[in-house]
Amino acid sequence: MNVRKFIAATARDALRKVKEMLGPDAIILSNRAIPGGVEIMAVAAGEMDTILPPPVVESRLDDDYTVHLSAERLAAPTPAPVQRRVEVAPPPLSPRPAPQIERPSRPAMNHEPAEVITADMMEEIRSLRRIVEQHLAGAAWGESARSEPVKTEVLRQMLDAGFSPSLARELLNALPGDLSVAKAIAWVKQAADRALVTLPAEADIVDRGGIYALVGPTGVGKTTTTAKLAARCVLRHGAGKVALITTDGYRIGAYEQLRIYGRILGVSVYLVKDAQELKQTLVDLQHKHMVLIDTMGMSQRDSMVGEQVAMFGANNVKRLLLLAATGRGDTLDDVVRAYGGPDLAGCILSKIDEAAGLAASLDTVIRNKLTLHYVSNGQRVPEDLHLPNRTYLLHRAFKDVPEASPHRLDGVEPGLVMSATGMTLKAAGGRRG
Repeated sequence: MNVRKFIAATARDALRKVKEMLGPDAIILSNRAIPGGVEIMAVAAGEMDTILPPPVVESRLDDDYTVHLSAERLAAPTPAPVQRRVEVAPPPLSPRPAPQIERPSRPAMNHEPAEVITADMMEEIRSLRRIVEQHLAGAAWGESARSEPVKTEVLRQMLDAGFSPSLARELLNALPGDLSVAKAIAWVKQAADRALVTLPAEADIVDRGGIYALVGPTGVGKTTTTAKLAARCVLRHGAGKVALITTDGYRIGAYEQLRIYGRILGVSVYLVKDAQELKQTLVDLQHKHMVLIDTMGMSQRDSMVGEQVAMFGANNVKRLLLLAATGRGDTLDDVVRAYGGPDLAGCILSKIDEAAGLAASLDTVIRNKLTLHYVSNGQRVPEDLHLPNRTYLLHRAFKDVPEASPHRLDGVEPGLVMSATGMTLKAAGGRRG
């Protein structure tokens, strides 16, 4: 394993060199002051496993281990030489000579005294590294606030609103440096508007028709949204052109709830239990303008999600993923990963009337390059289903958090957030990290 030496005028410059050369997870073994600057010894995190000695019978997981330090390498103890017997044929009638033992030669290695690095020491090194990184993040944030106050303020507002550090960095990538805060926010909104893909009015799926399954976790409003879409289609094309299917045979009352909606709308409702029944039902309904399928809600971590995706894919059913606007960004990302696939036509944002802000949900839609078809803001059928109003959605997404809010970042905290995600303020301001 290679130990690298880094020399710079300041600790900050040396740590930057370490990060650029060995990555953000590099392990700092030592640092000391030298004439004209500092010296840091560090090793890449991926090479730390090589310092463990070969396992022995008496070894325990919490035992200490030894490494040898030299000027160029951090090497494991040299294994004992392998012995090999070599038989030499004796001359006739001569006594059998003693067997000759050949020892393989090994290069001379000048090791410095061994150092013992325990598990506790390693954890202490990591803790010190985190402290140093946080200190540098705070210093960098203060420096950025002085040199680029507008960009720093916009970044703070975006993090406060609920945007991910990743998208905040992306949108701030080319922000001009001569804008006021208000104009900078407007500029970033325009950048977000360009990145957000929505369904235009002329491409409404109700007019195009087709077979769509509404999928997503439990409680996001799939059944109600299915009824809203059905009512929207009935108003334009008539009840005879629409059919409803439910695959939810597990939840008590699920079929009955959809059947009530169907009776009100004058639309036929079918219950299917497996892929074979779905295939046959779709054949029977091929004359319909639009077929909408309500599905059973399940956790994105449920193994049945994959089976559901495969079933709809095999029957050429396009899927619309319902995302609750009240969800956290990381949870929404998890849902998109589970329900993604080539037959995912896009998404519908539900519960936007219940969400304090829309930054996290729009952030998820933008980063995952989803097409936003509709937004839902209540229980009324069909009134509370709308094509996306981009101006309204972005206005709510960029709404600044009040100063008294407990969710507002203060002081150097935005810099610590960026540091914790491996993104520097410089990267947020002008280049990708």
